[in-house]
Amino acid sequence: MNKQLISSGTKWENLYGYSRAVKVGNVVAVSGTTAVDERGNVVGENDMYAQAVFIYQKMEKALQQAGASLNNIVRLRTFVTDMSRHEEVLKAQGEFFANIRPAATIVEVTALIDKKLLVEIEADAVLE
Repeated sequence: MNKQLISSGTKWENLYGYSRAVKVGNVVAVSGTTAVDERGNVVGENDMYAQAVFIYQKMEKALQQAGASLNNIVRLRTFVTDMSRHEEVLKAQGEFFANIRPAATIVEVTALIDKKLLVEIEADAVLE
């Protein structure tokens, strides 16, 4: 098995033992991704839309390191802390995926790792 570990360079990956994404064969699994930049700052505080946009951009960078793009995503899983605000997240999803249309799930969770984080998204991509 040829496995490629893809890092975004944050300290948490080594500290907590995970990769931003892992490529095995033609499959790329992107870890749950939040709107935290390389310095540990939350982007888009209290703005689900801004957080989702940042997350998709962060995912795209990881996918590019694996030789993929957002076009290769076949599955999205979105976790939100307040389902009554789901339209904010889905607006961003529609902007990035209107023509890609992966299978998608959105669920409400009690909390994420930081109270300022409102959204976490993970994805699976398949290369041709």
